[in-house]
Amino acid sequence: MNPKIRTRTVIATAAAVAAVGTFTAGVGVAQAGDEQSRRGKVTEREIAGLFDQWNAALQTGDPEKVADRYAPDAVLLPTASPKIRTNHAEIADYFEHFLQKKPRGEKIRSVINILDANSAVDAGLYRFHLTDPATGATKAVEARYTYEYEKRGGKWLIVNHHSSVLPAEG
Repeated sequence: MNPKIRTRTVIATAAAVAAVGTFTAGVGVAQAGDEQSRRGKVTEREIAGLFDQWNAALQTGDPEKVADRYAPDAVLLPTASPKIRTNHAEIADYFEHFLQKKPRGEKIRSVINILDANSAVDAGLYRFHLTDPATGATKAVEARYTYEYEKRGGKWLIVNHHSSVLPAEG
């Protein structure tokens, strides 16, 4: 065999073996990573359930139970107050007043983005049924919302919550 052809054959064979080895190793690493992320990955259903837990805390009528759903350094931009709430006491204070209206929330539309195993965002539209404490009359208020969640110490907490009345179509 011609020495040039033999050298080319050896180089081509070595390159092919290296490529197959690299591909096989890459697939193995990718599969191991996928398995790890599947085991530790949060689901959209789990994040959606966090709203239900928050709403259940509202139903207790206890502002502390609601405020406990928030991280100590959370930020709350509430629907019914112009004040930004940035600590547990301020968040509990907001809910002390808001809970007098016996709010009951329901999601209209939700878009959930899982950021990683310990953080997610749930944004969308919800409707609150509020009762006037003086008259007992109930009205529905639709609002936009964003909840940013972080898993801290094994517990999902709200780190950022924005809610604003849904504007009229323009």
